[in-house]
Amino acid sequence: MEVERAEYLHRFVEETDWYNGIVLDALLPGGGAAWRRLPRPLQSWLRNYLGGNILYLASGFLWCFYIYHWKRNVYVPKDSIPSNRAMLLQIYVAMKAMPWYCALPTLSEYMIEKGWTKCYSSISEVGWLIYITYMAIYLVLVEFGIYWMHRELHDIKPLYKYLHVTHHIYNKQNTLSPFAGLAFNPLDGILQAVPHVIALFIVPTHFMSHILLLFIEAIWTANIHDCIDGKVWPVMGAGYHTIHHTTYRHNYGHYTIWMDWMFGTLRDPEEGSRKTQ
Repeated sequence: MEVERAEYLHRFVEETDWYNGIVLDALLPGGGAAWRRLPRPLQSWLRNYLGGNILYLASGFLWCFYIYHWKRNVYVPKDSIPSNRAMLLQIYVAMKAMPWYCALPTLSEYMIEKGWTKCYSSISEVGWLIYITYMAIYLVLVEFGIYWMHRELHDIKPLYKYLHVTHHIYNKQNTLSPFAGLAFNPLDGILQAVPHVIALFIVPTHFMSHILLLFIEAIWTANIHDCIDGKVWPVMGAGYHTIHHTTYRHNYGHYTIWMDWMFGTLRDPEEGSRKTQ
């Protein structure tokens, strides 16, 4: 039994080695010889750090180029385009936090490799129906956790004063940009991502799906800070999230509006345009 368990857990080790190889062999000079001598957690952290930076900067620059230059005045009026100074400040804040952000997925991978979570390595182990069911439960738990974590970062005054206020210096359309998506105090950003990890101990979760969702956060947060109301129900799009940045008391949700609807903090973008707080 112990041998079988060790062999099963080794699948996670092989998978993280594969992820490390894809990123580090491509980005570091001299092939894989150098980084493979690092301790395993440091290998994963380095991969997460390099991959996270590339994803954040690439998605941010491409999205800003599209909405502010290629489609200039189509999605965002000229007088509402954030200044280069505001966007550079957001990049600076995110870059300072990025080394710390990357500690969380590194820790989750370590715990998965040790067998401390309910993760499984292959969809074939459970089948597609069970995979979809588990993922739905996982996403509900994550949504619930992020909603309450975000709400408490506002309601508990010391948490807001010393952590979350860093993100809320961007509170108008002409200061919000896709780069604001990761512009947090490092501990604030980690706390809001922790539900992704806590859920691993509650519901069986596909390892690759967990990793992909953590990295998709960089794209998702860029999207909800671009001030463009996509109007895709029940998605918590930028129209809703821009209201959050102006009222501070509504639309705490992450992917959808359901938690705000359930707990009475939802404000619709059309309603928000008619009211001031």
